[in-house]
Amino acid sequence: MMTDLYDKIIEAQKYLSEEFKDKPETGVILGTGLGGLVDRMEVIQSIPYRKIPHFPVSTVKSHKGALILGRLSGKCILVMSGRFHYYEGYSSQEITFPVRVMKALGIKQMIISNASGGINPNYTNGQIVLLKDHINLIPDHPLRGKNDDRLGVRFPDMKEAYDLGLRKVALSSAEEMNYSLEEGVYVGFQGPTLETPAEYVYLHNIGGDMVGMSTVPEVIVAKHCEMPVLVLSLVSNVCYPPERIKETSLEDVIKVVGDASPKFCDLVEKIIGRI
Repeated sequence: MMTDLYDKIIEAQKYLSEEFKDKPETGVILGTGLGGLVDRMEVIQSIPYRKIPHFPVSTVKSHKGALILGRLSGKCILVMSGRFHYYEGYSSQEITFPVRVMKALGIKQMIISNASGGINPNYTNGQIVLLKDHINLIPDHPLRGKNDDRLGVRFPDMKEAYDLGLRKVALSSAEEMNYSLEEGVYVGFQGPTLETPAEYVYLHNIGGDMVGMSTVPEVIVAKHCEMPVLVLSLVSNVCYPPERIKETSLEDVIKVVGDASPKFCDLVEKIIGRI
């Protein structure tokens, strides 16, 4: 029930407010293989998810599973080192619980990252893409059920789910780095299987530029609670046209993302400094 959800959010918020020594303004969710950003932070505190009331626990081996408070580019930020996915068995409401807690903690904006398959034929492995929109094909919606008006309106408009102001900051930051940052449409798929060649063709035909197994539920809930969101996706494997598809393992994804991580971290660091 939504009433229970609100109570759980407040319980987690109170626990973290008592633990944290500083008040962060920007939240960051790190995707697969992108934990290198933590190494650049001045870490103030790190709290394992298992200690936070009602937090899920990440089951993916490449996700650390800790909420990290620290400073980067002179700003106090709160970083989720590891996220949750529908394919792990969690509901979309459980997946997005940390977003609700961040909002309750006073987070003003959120930066989300992910690794994705590239279904735009012009994309290359290791390319960073700025999300401008999404197509939701994950079968469980995070706002399903009775709405609690304390958390947001019943029917949130998704016209500008990806905040235009933050996107302008990202584009200008990339320009300063002489990096050509393209904007694209992300398709959320449930996983954990990678898509078939026929599915990649379908996703390309319906307007997708990238496909992945995360992010969309978090963006929906951030919009529901009126928290501006910026999303950066790192293309880990090219999936279109079909003749370019290669069998891909998690280790392959982590290798590609790891090689591109320094550029990604440079960009995020610059964006945070300019927000």
